[in-house]
Amino acid sequence: MRWMPAFVTLSAIWGASFALIKVAVDAGVPPLWVAFWRCLFGALALLAVCALRREPLPRDRAVWGHALVVAALLNAVPFALLAYGETLVSSVLAGVWNATTPLTTLVFVLLMVPQERPTARRLLGLLVGFAGALVVLAAGPGAGGGPVEGSLACLAATACYGAGFAYTRRFYSGREGSAAALSAVQIVCATAELAVVTPLAGGGPSWPGVPAAGALVLLGAVGTGLAYILNLRVIRSAGSTIASTVTYVTPVWSTLLGTVLLAEPLGWTTVAGGVLVVAGVLLSRTRGGAAAAAVTRR
Repeated sequence: MRWMPAFVTLSAIWGASFALIKVAVDAGVPPLWVAFWRCLFGALALLAVCALRREPLPRDRAVWGHALVVAALLNAVPFALLAYGETLVSSVLAGVWNATTPLTTLVFVLLMVPQERPTARRLLGLLVGFAGALVVLAAGPGAGGGPVEGSLACLAATACYGAGFAYTRRFYSGREGSAAALSAVQIVCATAELAVVTPLAGGGPSWPGVPAAGALVLLGAVGTGLAYILNLRVIRSAGSTIASTVTYVTPVWSTLLGTVLLAEPLGWTTVAGGVLVVAGVLLSRTRGGAAAAAVTRR
């Protein structure tokens, strides 16, 4: 289980992302600009890592073509949807809805990655983990409520993630190049996509203040830059279904950090939900994952 340290670190980073998004949107940063700055700072961080490691970016046109699709599914579209959703619902609720990503991933994996068909144990793990996410949802009034439109936006983002995880597993993660280089290409493409759309649909940028600006830098450089190196490593080692179960653990982190940064309530149900989501991740780890990982590293 060499992928576990990267998995846990990734869950903590992405769990914190929901609170950082909330800080930005509460300061008045439009959702599209949140997504753009997030990708821009992430791209700069990844390019810096590649430069320090002297890892060249792939020149293969096929890599860049697939990266454009991955960038849209895993970054440009869901980042904007999540930021919009958090203008209407709490960061904790957004984090909990994000836990449905493995369910949408399973649908796309069945369609796109025949080598990684789910077993009965893996399906049970996904259901147990989702039950844990629902328990976390019951943690208190700070974890629920808000217009239905906000929840639907968050759920639409998870559908994009599901398609993106499966597409990455099938067409992108096995390409030649380091995890940092492939991640840099992906986030550069996402930045370019948003650079075209954001000024037209989101208006001009404005200074949101020091706290929001700091949140955007962290959200991009760490949550979108360095985290995507870890994400690609987990996909390569354990497969897309296992990688997507990181969203079972992120609600625990988002709830804990929400209580500190945003004064959202924390109760015993959060602890109970955390136990269930971790159990779901462990159940999802089947022997079939090793074979899938071997195919990924072809």
